[in-house]
Amino acid sequence: MAVMLCAAVGSLERIGFYGVQANLIMYFTGPLGMSTAAAAAGVNAWAGTVQVLPLAGALAADSRLGRYRAVLAAGVLYLLSLGMLTLSALLQTRPASSASSVPAARLSFFYVALYLLALAQGFHRPCAEALGADQFAPSDGEPGARASRSSYFNWYHFSISWGYVISTTALSYIEDNVGWAVGFGVCWATMMLCLAVFLIGARTYRAEQPVDADPCLEAVRAWAARVLLRRKDAAAGTERLLLNQEPEEEEGEGLAIFKLLPIWLSGVVYGAVSSQDFTLFTKQASTMDRRLGADTGVLVPPAALLCLISFTFITMLPVYDRVFVPFARRVTGHHAGVTTLQRIGAGIALSGVAMVVAALVETKRLRVASDAGLVDSPDVAVPMSLWWVVPQYFIIGLAKVLGDIGLEEFFYDQVPDALRSFGLALSLSAMGAGSYASGALVSAIDWATRSSGESWFGDNLNRAHLDYFYWLLAGLTAIQLAVFLQFANRYVYRNRGEL
Repeated sequence: MAVMLCAAVGSLERIGFYGVQANLIMYFTGPLGMSTAAAAAGVNAWAGTVQVLPLAGALAADSRLGRYRAVLAAGVLYLLSLGMLTLSALLQTRPASSASSVPAARLSFFYVALYLLALAQGFHRPCAEALGADQFAPSDGEPGARASRSSYFNWYHFSISWGYVISTTALSYIEDNVGWAVGFGVCWATMMLCLAVFLIGARTYRAEQPVDADPCLEAVRAWAARVLLRRKDAAAGTERLLLNQEPEEEEGEGLAIFKLLPIWLSGVVYGAVSSQDFTLFTKQASTMDRRLGADTGVLVPPAALLCLISFTFITMLPVYDRVFVPFARRVTGHHAGVTTLQRIGAGIALSGVAMVVAALVETKRLRVASDAGLVDSPDVAVPMSLWWVVPQYFIIGLAKVLGDIGLEEFFYDQVPDALRSFGLALSLSAMGAGSYASGALVSAIDWATRSSGESWFGDNLNRAHLDYFYWLLAGLTAIQLAVFLQFANRYVYRNRGEL
């Protein structure tokens, strides 16, 4: 019962939250009048904050609040922030001609609401998912229970993927065709329902009690001692490497956390690649023929294509959990079929393939625009079907099925038991750092290429070069994968059963 309620709450929360995030770049370039480069950088900066703030929310939950009260606090913050966003959209009666034409007070109100939304996500995302996984914690040592908990992460994402589908289709259509205030208002109402469903299970949840120690300070102290002293094993006469250090040894919880740092760093480029689906992929799709059929006037909202990622989760997760895992388990003897690091590595590799496909599609789109004489007509749809971008969405979705869930399960399992929310937050913060990196890279490349000619991210995408950026990300992913494999091969799992 408790696990099912956690899954339902997660699905409803994704509808309300992603109803804002999925289409945010269109709000920035539409009602707020921002350029493509500024909007992409702004969305990436906010998305990075969204995925870094769970560190603060998880620490507060694990050390003071507890996971139940953290999710409850998130519900209140969601209602406040989405109410403010709805009011902000009501005040923005027509699109701004440029970002500078929006009154400063109104813009400040909007950003306060937006970052309050990020704070709410910071409390909710790691704590709600960890609360569901906690229902398996008492039997953690039993192989069957560990397999069930591993399966839980797959089915939790299967559940929340339905929330993504609704938000990226129905809500993006409402925002584009009915009004942003109505769309944000629906998000607010969904969060009200989410909070009500969560409270239904108040007496059924089993959650870890918060601890009194400050894990962050302990981690910093242990890491500093490790770096400065570089202690050697007197018996063996060889230096004990960070990756091979057992968390059960005297260094304690701090080193157990910093042992994960190389894996965390390996997720940054993967996070940068993943952030393209709700930024540049959306802008790329907005220039194409978005008619649902040749004889219909129904246009597919660009952000609605994100539902393809959700459908990939919905279709592939049951196949992965019920077909691949049992087959791989017979071959490898591992309770989850493959180790979490193997799953993450496969996700990173597929994210690079997605960038190669996106670059090839964008190259063709530019060629079609040139052949049709539309290079200087950015407001005219390029005569190229929207379905050309479907493969890149499917592949990035498959990468997330492996990489995102693998990262969450890995960090949840490899931190000390009292810091499980913090472990999930670490996986999210790696993705957040990737979003920051993507935003910084977009801004730097825009500045460099604009000063020397046509920007890669110009407002006229028919003269821009998103394909160059996608190729750059594909190259960085290849380098990252090689580094990740080095760290993964040396990593010693906290639970020997993971080997």
